[in-house]
Amino acid sequence: MRAPGIARRPLLAALLAAPAVHAQQAPWPSRPIRIVVPFGLGGAADVAARFVAEPLSQALGVPVIIDNKPGAGGRIGTDQAAKAAPDGYTLVALGNTAAANETLQPQRGYVLLRDLTGVAPINIANNVLALHPSVPATTLPEFIALLKREPGKWNYAHSGPGTPYHLAGEMLKHMAGLDMVAVSFRGSNEARTALISGQVPIMFDGIPSMAPQIAAGRVRGLATTGARRDSFLPDLPTVADTVPGFEYPIWIGLMMPAATPRPIVQRLHDVVTAAMASDAGRSAMRRMGAESMVMTLAEYDALLARDVETLGKLVREAGITAE
Repeated sequence: MRAPGIARRPLLAALLAAPAVHAQQAPWPSRPIRIVVPFGLGGAADVAARFVAEPLSQALGVPVIIDNKPGAGGRIGTDQAAKAAPDGYTLVALGNTAAANETLQPQRGYVLLRDLTGVAPINIANNVLALHPSVPATTLPEFIALLKREPGKWNYAHSGPGTPYHLAGEMLKHMAGLDMVAVSFRGSNEARTALISGQVPIMFDGIPSMAPQIAAGRVRGLATTGARRDSFLPDLPTVADTVPGFEYPIWIGLMMPAATPRPIVQRLHDVVTAAMASDAGRSAMRRMGAESMVMTLAEYDALLARDVETLGKLVREAGITAE
């Protein structure tokens, strides 16, 4: 009489477990997707992430939430994303900073190309060297001469160690033989506010964010960081016109935990790529002062690996350290 009861127990357990198994196999996506932005509001990564959130939400049929996690030059938010469940619900918007941090931040707790995988690039833009109007220099040669006359007197603002705005400043110091002091803020908005107020009189910033301030006369644009003049600030020369070989753009893209199923990565890549390749996407990027980036997954992986190598070399040769 005991045998039937024993036989029924495994069947009952299996029936009770069935809903859990079904829940694990729910179609993706079935809940909101989060894009971690490891910087504050208003920066290049934040603006880019907010743009792609809409086409992602429309294509996938779920909300896409922006989650700003600033601090430590992007390390805090990137670390959280790298350690998130690889279930397709967490992405991170990052760029040059994450590549530089591989060398600059040895205690970051993750390895970029091991713990995260590329999803899609979003855009690329040049930076601009901007001064508070109180700085007595109207051209880059005058600015360089000023800093050489007064070494160590002048400070420049940036949004955290390893960010493009920090490394652009350090690159200029290294290549032009200058002595200016880096002042770190929690995000580009704070650094930009410090520049506009005159608290810190010098800053490299993304053209999309700084161009309106230049147009309004709140700051003075001095030079852009591309290989040639930027179409958004065509009246400004390049830094390379005075410091040959100087070039430092800023690009933004998406990554997610490395163990995320490949079909999910591919689906996200396809949606973002279609958005950035569309006329609407290209026009939106142009309005932001940037250009769309459209790459295959393999091309994006190559970009990430190349930047880890080249920015690591810059950090080592210039002796740049995390503050």
